[in-house]
Amino acid sequence: MQQTSSLPLPVLQLSQWHRGGLARQQFIQELGRAARDYGFFYLTEHGIDAKTQQQVMATTQAFFRLPMAAKQQVSMLHSPHFRGYTQVGGELTNGLADQREQFDLMQEDAVITNPRHDWQQIIGPNQWPTALPEMRAQMLDWQQQLTTISTVLLEAFACALQQPPSVFADSLGAQPYTHMKLIRYPKRQQAAQSQGVGAHKDPGYLTLVMQDHASGLEVAYQDRWLAVVPLPGAFVVNIGELLELASDGYLKATYHRVVSPEHAEERFSNAFFMAARLDAEVPLLELPPALKAQAQGPASDPANPLFRQVGKTSLKVVRARTLKWRSATTLHSRLSLV
Repeated sequence: MQQTSSLPLPVLQLSQWHRGGLARQQFIQELGRAARDYGFFYLTEHGIDAKTQQQVMATTQAFFRLPMAAKQQVSMLHSPHFRGYTQVGGELTNGLADQREQFDLMQEDAVITNPRHDWQQIIGPNQWPTALPEMRAQMLDWQQQLTTISTVLLEAFACALQQPPSVFADSLGAQPYTHMKLIRYPKRQQAAQSQGVGAHKDPGYLTLVMQDHASGLEVAYQDRWLAVVPLPGAFVVNIGELLELASDGYLKATYHRVVSPEHAEERFSNAFFMAARLDAEVPLLELPPALKAQAQGPASDPANPLFRQVGKTSLKVVRARTLKWRSATTLHSRLSLV
C-alpha cells in the first residue's frame, strides 16, 4: 500500500434527499457513485446543529479526562454485554494492540433472563460513570438522532440499488441494532506505535463518525491510503459488510484505519454503527441486470465468514478482538472499529 494521499472524499448533502424531486435524484446518484468509488463520503446538512455536535464531543472529552479510577468503575470487564471502558492497548486488530482508549455503548435494554440464542448475551444495559450524570440522557438521545439519519440513508441506498425505498425496513424493525464508541487516541510515543486502530472493515449496514480537529482516519483507495481530513460539522459515513452482503458485492465495504497522532497531543472521535435488528436476516436483494453484472459477490473470508443472521454476525464481531482474561475460563472480546 502506497503512502497517504490528500485526495478529498465526496461531500454529500442530506438536505437534497429531504427536498425531493430532482434534488433527491441527484443525491441518490451521488450516493451510488461515492459508495462504489470509495465506500466512504462526508455527509453535511444532515439536520444536527453544530451546538449539539459540540456538546457531544465535549462530553466525550470529559469522560476520558476523568481519573483512571472513575473510568475503571465502568470497565467492560464488569459487563457481560460488551459495554464499558477499555484502556489503551486493551484491544487488538490484526494481532497488534490498538493505541486508543474507548467507551462502548449500545441500546439500553433489559437483560434476557432465559436466552434461546448465544447472541442474546449482547442485549442488556449500558454502564454509566457517576461523575457525569448528564451523560446517559445525552448519549442515548444522540444515538437515536444518528439512528434516524442512518435509516434515511438506507432508504437512499435502496433507491441507488433500484429497490423499493422500504426494502431494508423489515430487517430494521422498530429498533435496529446500534453500537456507539467514544474514542481517544493519545499522541504516539514512538514511531512503532502508530496503530491507533489497524486496518479493518465495519460489520454492519452503515457507520457514522464525528471527528474532532485532528487527522488520523485513513481509507484504502486504489492501492494507497487516503486521508479523511476532518470537515467541520460533517459526519464521515462508510458502508459495512452487511450492506455489501445485501447487494451481492455491488456495494463494497472498504478497509480503513486510524494512525495515532504524531503532532497533536490526542485525537477524539465518536463512532456510531447501525445494523439490522439482532433477530433479523439481511435481505439478499435481486438487483436489475445492469447492476447485477457489476456485483462480484461479497468479499467473505472463509475463515471469517459473513452471516445473514445479524445476531450471529454481531456476536462473532464482539468476540473477534481479545481483551483480557476475567478468569481462566472467561474471555472478553469486543468490536474494533473506528
